Amino acid sequence: MRKIISLFFILFSSINLYSDDYQLGEGLKVSDFPVYVGGYFSIDYKHENDYDRYRIDDLAILSYGKKDKFSYMAEFEFKELYVKEYDQNTSTTEHNSKFHIERLYIDYTINDNYSIRLGKYNSPIGYWNLMPINVLRETTSSPVSTYIIFPKFNTGMTLRYQNYESETLDVELLVQQSEDLDDEYNNYKIDEHYGISVEYENDYFSLKFNSGYFHLNELQIESSRYYAMLSAQIERERYQILCEIGRQYSNNLVSTPYALYLQGLYYFNDHNIGVLRFESYEDKIMNKDDEIVIFGYTYRPLYPVALKAEYQIHSEEANDRLLFSFSVLF
Repeated sequence: MRKIISLFFILFSSINLYSDDYQLGEGLKVSDFPVYVGGYFSIDYKHENDYDRYRIDDLAILSYGKKDKFSYMAEFEFKELYVKEYDQNTSTTEHNSKFHIERLYIDYTINDNYSIRLGKYNSPIGYWNLMPINVLRETTSSPVSTYIIFPKFNTGMTLRYQNYESETLDVELLVQQSEDLDDEYNNYKIDEHYGISVEYENDYFSLKFNSGYFHLNELQIESSRYYAMLSAQIERERYQILCEIGRQYSNNLVSTPYALYLQGLYYFNDHNIGVLRFESYEDKIMNKDDEIVIFGYTYRPLYPVALKAEYQIHSEEANDRLLFSFSVLF
C-alpha cells in the first residue's frame, strides 16, 4: 500500500514540473493531443456508538480529453484502500489493493441535438448519481435512496437528445445487454439494464423523471427489478434545494415502497457551505427502514479541496453517527 500511495504522491507532486498552466482540479495535459491526466483522493472518519473507523476511501487516477466530435473519460480507483476499525474490545486493519474500473467510456457528438455514449459510466438517473466524486458533493455520505433503487453504473450505450432554447429538454435512452465491465464496482451485479430519462430545465429550476428495468446476475436473489424516480432541483445564488424520491418493484411486488431525500445547501460565501438533509426509506428486501436528519458543514479553501463534517440523527438512536472527510481533486 505504501508503494501505491508513494506512486500517487510522486505523480501529482511533480505536476508543476511539466506544466506552468496547470490548474488544481483540471488535470495535467500530457501531450500535444487533448489528453489530460488527474486524480483525486478522500479520507474519512466515522464515529458511531462505541465504534470508530478511519479509512482511505478513494484513491483514483483519471484521464479525459476531447477531439472534434469525440471525447472520452477513463477512471480507475482503489476503493477502501486502507480501513482501520476498532471498538471497545477489538481492532482490525484491512488493505484493499484491487484496482477498479469506475468509468471508461467514449462520447460521440452526432450533431447539435444528438450524442451517443459507449462504455461504463454513471447511470443518468437523478442528480446525485451524476456527482460520483466525493469532493464534488457537499456531504461525506450519500442518501440511501441513491444506492437501493437503481444500478449506479451502466455498461452499455446511452443515446441522448438535447433541445437548447431558453428552456432545455433532455431525453436519454440507456441500454445494457452484457455483464458489467467491473461488476464488483457497482451496487447491483447486473447483466441487463434498460431505462429512460426525461429532464426539463430552465435558469433556476430543473425536473427529471427516470424509469427502467434491470436484471440481477446473482444466484438466489429475485432477479427482475423495475424502478421509477422523480427528481427536482432549485438553484439560486445563495442556496440550492435538491429532492429525489424513488420506488422499486420486483416481479409485481414492491421491494422498496419508497426512498427519498430532501437536501438544502446555503452558501455563506465561496468557501463555506451549510447543509441540512432529511432522508426516509423502506426496503422490504433487506427488511430495513429509517428516517435520518443530517446536519453538515463544508469548507472549501479552493473548490477542488473540501473539508466536511456531518452529524446524522437516525430514527434508531443507536445508529446516530459523526462523519469527517478530507478530499482533493487534482
